[in-house]
Amino acid sequence: MNLKERAKKLKEDIPAVFIALKDPKTPWAAKILAGLTVGYALSPVDLIPDFIPVLGYLDDLVILPALIALTIRHIPKDVWEQSLQKSRGLWQDGRPKKWYYGLPVLLIWCLIIWLIVRAIRF
Repeated sequence: MNLKERAKKLKEDIPAVFIALKDPKTPWAAKILAGLTVGYALSPVDLIPDFIPVLGYLDDLVILPALIALTIRHIPKDVWEQSLQKSRGLWQDGRPKKWYYGLPVLLIWCLIIWLIVRAIRF
């Protein structure tokens, strides 16, 4: 599988992981992993910033696919298949159709930044 195919697969897997997160048949361990995975995928802040040569894209090429693979292993097969079917069509022209799913992640980062600024000022 080349890099382009892997990127396309990630675009299909991330929405499916999010849908599996909301499924009541998904075990708690898988829900926690799915929440971390979706949060990391939607987060505007990377573990390793992209401007660092080579290492900057390491998280996008290694960490995110590893998180997705680990999460998928913990999701029951039937729930995963249903989630994949439901996630078809959630991406349009390379962008998520429901972009507002990323708002909670953005709000959490804003809260973290506000807390850091507040701690430094006082």
